[in-house]
Amino acid sequence: MRVVGDNVPEQGIYPIAQALRMAEEQELDLVEIAPNSDPPVCKIIDYQKFVYQQRKKAKEQKSNASKVVIKEIRFGPQTDEHDFQFKLNHAKSFLQEGSKVKAYVFFRGRSILFSEQGEKLLLRFALELEDYGKAEQMPKLEGKRMIMMIAPNKKK
Repeated sequence: MRVVGDNVPEQGIYPIAQALRMAEEQELDLVEIAPNSDPPVCKIIDYQKFVYQQRKKAKEQKSNASKVVIKEIRFGPQTDEHDFQFKLNHAKSFLQEGSKVKAYVFFRGRSILFSEQGEKLLLRFALELEDYGKAEQMPKLEGKRMIMMIAPNKKK
């Protein structure tokens, strides 16, 4: 196996027994870093310190990951023009701040008969927001709701 590390006098290929003896002499551990390479790579280090650094890296990566925020906008099948424009302006601001928008039309009672009106409304909504975001998912009926997802455009 190939032995590397800051504490190794000569980095190179050693038999397992000799590598373990070298690690024992320095009161450190022999840790396998790349088991799939040929020959496998091991490092002479303090294992507890190694595990601590791995956890620290994982935590840092998790904190740097972007969180997806979804804002919801609700319409009725007979939403008036003024209400539509008002909600459109809200959606524009949500998309500009980088949030996804989940627009849905909620059908109550027998209003489910007007599902094509709801679909037209959502398609018009997506068309109006074309400059700010793109439709991730076309309108689809789930129970008494017709849902559409709009993701913000990537910032350049």
